[in-house]
Amino acid sequence: MKTITEYLQSGLSATEMVKQALARAKQVADYNSFLSLTEERALKRAAQIDSGEISGKLAGVPFVVKDNMLAFGAPTTAASVMLKDFHAPLQATAVEKLEAEGAICIGKSNLDAFAHGGSTENSAYGVTKNAHDTKRVAGGSSGGSAVITALDVVPFALGTDTGGSIRQPASFNGVVGIKPTYGTVSRYGVVAMASSTDTIGCFTHTAADADVVMGIMAGRDANDMTTLPNFWNEKSNSVKKSLQIGLIKETMGDGIDTEVQAAVYEYAERLKGAGHTVREVSMPTISYSLGMYYVIVPAEISSNLARYDGVRYGYRSQNATSLEELYGQSRDQGFEMENKRRIMIGSFVLSSGFFDAYYQQAQKARALLCSEFDELFASYDLLLSPVSPTPAFAIGQKTNDPIQMYKADIMTVPASLAGLPAVSVPAGVSSTGLPVGAQLIGPQKSDRLLLRLAAQLEKGA
Repeated sequence: MKTITEYLQSGLSATEMVKQALARAKQVADYNSFLSLTEERALKRAAQIDSGEISGKLAGVPFVVKDNMLAFGAPTTAASVMLKDFHAPLQATAVEKLEAEGAICIGKSNLDAFAHGGSTENSAYGVTKNAHDTKRVAGGSSGGSAVITALDVVPFALGTDTGGSIRQPASFNGVVGIKPTYGTVSRYGVVAMASSTDTIGCFTHTAADADVVMGIMAGRDANDMTTLPNFWNEKSNSVKKSLQIGLIKETMGDGIDTEVQAAVYEYAERLKGAGHTVREVSMPTISYSLGMYYVIVPAEISSNLARYDGVRYGYRSQNATSLEELYGQSRDQGFEMENKRRIMIGSFVLSSGFFDAYYQQAQKARALLCSEFDELFASYDLLLSPVSPTPAFAIGQKTNDPIQMYKADIMTVPASLAGLPAVSVPAGVSSTGLPVGAQLIGPQKSDRLLLRLAAQLEKGA
């Protein structure tokens, strides 16, 4: 396991670091975590760094980009047939900021197509396997980036998190994964899923590395009006000697694997050992958050995916004899089953007969959830919960039962609906050797506090 600091202090040239990462990527090809390698461009940039043309805080450090982010050197497919031949005309702002500091993208990682899923089984290009057990899922939708990080191909990889798509695969693969405060990182150049909850974060081996990467990506972007001013160095993000931390009791009850419960309780004890106070708290509305999420998010998905019609860009059916057939066949052949399911759900809840009964009610419930978080943060600095009800499940176990698949998000969607930062940190290992993560949740703009607390416990481990 090599951290960013270890890469920078290795004494290797940028070219040597990139060649090692590319060689490692090819060694672990059986995990199906990569969709493409940007080898030619990566080596060219490495040569520019070695010659002094490019410099920066991360000069020569290799990284990987989830393939729903626009990046040069390979197609941006979003793991779909719809975008299989799409070459980006520009790069995502997050990628540009990292490259401006000398980091080198070596490839694009696999995901659930259009980021719809919790296992990376919904990719048009095959399933990504868990880094610790190849018979189990990687988690999703950012499963490829999580596995690539866990397998030590690169010290960090980018992902997107809409309802847990960074945190859950981080937990399943035993790495750190952060979903920042909504608006921390620009979404410009990222294939849209759900515009009110989409965020860009990263996977790393340590919380300190996540702090470095997020600090570079954070900040305003004129191309994304939802972005916040860069708050990364605000004093409020320093760790007090004793934090008040609430353990959400509704996330520790029935339906939660006993080994997951034990790992989270053990992490709570470690927090206490570091001088912090941990008390059980209640959030009654959290039990309804999954229902809210799977009304609101499909509604936004159905709107965002309307642009893929076979006319402007993306996959186009070659057999259509009318415009109506062109629309229908292109979307039918270009989207995966889970994409179609979410489009249909979203179209239903936004329809004139059901908008008030479903979408409006879900948004009202969302406001109540946000109020509950606000009330708790008036008394507590941070909150603690599991990341997922279970460790990584078997490949194929839930593919025929979408409701069970959606339940894997039950711990992560509340923070997403409220726009709060949340971090998945390794908390333990199950009896079968599978990693288990704990989730730290904070009020808005407390991202760095979460990472600094996680780093404090890493040092004390």
